[in-house]
Amino acid sequence: MSTQIQIFILSRLMEENNYPYKIKKQLSEPIPLDQLVGLTESKLYYHFDSLVKQGLIEIVEVIKEEHRPDKQVFGITEKGKQELPKKIYKLFENADAITDMLVGLSNLDYVDRNKIIDILEKKLESFTARWEQVKTFDKVEFYPDKEKLLNFISGYYSTRTDHTIRWMEELINRLKNEEI
Repeated sequence: MSTQIQIFILSRLMEENNYPYKIKKQLSEPIPLDQLVGLTESKLYYHFDSLVKQGLIEIVEVIKEEHRPDKQVFGITEKGKQELPKKIYKLFENADAITDMLVGLSNLDYVDRNKIIDILEKKLESFTARWEQVKTFDKVEFYPDKEKLLNFISGYYSTRTDHTIRWMEELINRLKNEEI
């Protein structure tokens, strides 16, 4: 999750200098993604601090308002511009499900689309090969009295895996056709 949040912050700062509260607001509208992922203000500030320490963002302005705390405005550094695509590629490489890729998919402008397609095709190939191997296993004979449970688990994983393969293929096709 932290990589996704950092990619989100960096991508917003690629568009314009910004401050944490406004970025949190962007993350919460129109869908409250901040609530769905449990992103509190303190966690967001933690990620801003982490990105500053990595040299990927920096404070570019401090806005002083009467009777309000100072507002720190951040900008992305040259290093941050170079690291953003690397973080996006890594996100796709480490993703276990399409839901883990959503922030990367929304920031394809910062990466080579063909490299993302290659990553996904290798992931699909590996996933499919593993699934074909698993399907060849005979039912486990250790628990003959648990046949109904094993049938349930087998059905669940079979349906889930078929679903994942289908949507991964769909994602790859849409990326190739530039529909995403």
